[in-house]
Amino acid sequence: MANFTKWLGAGLGWTFGGPIGAILGFVFGSFMDEFSDVEPVDFNKQSDGTIATKSGDFEVSLLVLAAVVIKADGKSDKRELDFVRRTFISMYGEKRANHAFKLFKGIIKKDNISTRQVCMQINKNMNHASRLQLLHFLFGVAKSDGLVTEVEMRKINTIAGYLHINHYDFDSIKAMFYDEVDGSYKILEIDKNATDIEVKKAYRKMVKKYHPDKLRGLGAEHVKGAEEKFRQVQKAYEQIQKERGL
Repeated sequence: MANFTKWLGAGLGWTFGGPIGAILGFVFGSFMDEFSDVEPVDFNKQSDGTIATKSGDFEVSLLVLAAVVIKADGKSDKRELDFVRRTFISMYGEKRANHAFKLFKGIIKKDNISTRQVCMQINKNMNHASRLQLLHFLFGVAKSDGLVTEVEMRKINTIAGYLHINHYDFDSIKAMFYDEVDGSYKILEIDKNATDIEVKKAYRKMVKKYHPDKLRGLGAEHVKGAEEKFRQVQKAYEQIQKERGL
């Protein structure tokens, strides 16, 4: 097998330590023969002394939090697992996705993952735009089996809180996956009673917040994921324009 840092794309930085690193250590121990060629990690420190978030950091964070959500109701639904695989194939290609999914199956087997500690590590090292993308992915996982249980929703809500994502952002991303009353307004984080000027202002704000370029530092594969949120904002605005005759 190609070395670990290669098949994780840009490699790992901060996720190789802390609680997420401990989870990876558990997986490496379970598949020692396959991960015996792990190479030293280039932590790529930034000018302020912090460790840059790499594509591999984001990928591992996705896998760990997806495992937390999938296991929230006490079972691992095949449709949810298939969603993770399909999404990773679309982002990374089949070869890298297969390696990632092997890692994911190891993470799924890990008991007693501390959601709070994992999220604290992510929150400390990952910017807001990237954390919003994590949340978007988790809603996709929960919805993939056609039924989001109450326990899954509570778990995602808890994760959002730990990631310092406020309820406006939470409701905005949630509305992208559910047909809710006034869902277009929720996506733009405004009330239905908002004026036309406020609607336009909210649209410009959300375009800036969800613009794919905010994830460009993680690589082109993650920009693709961000584009879906961007399209949902445009769709919501167009729906409101149609309703109001703007």
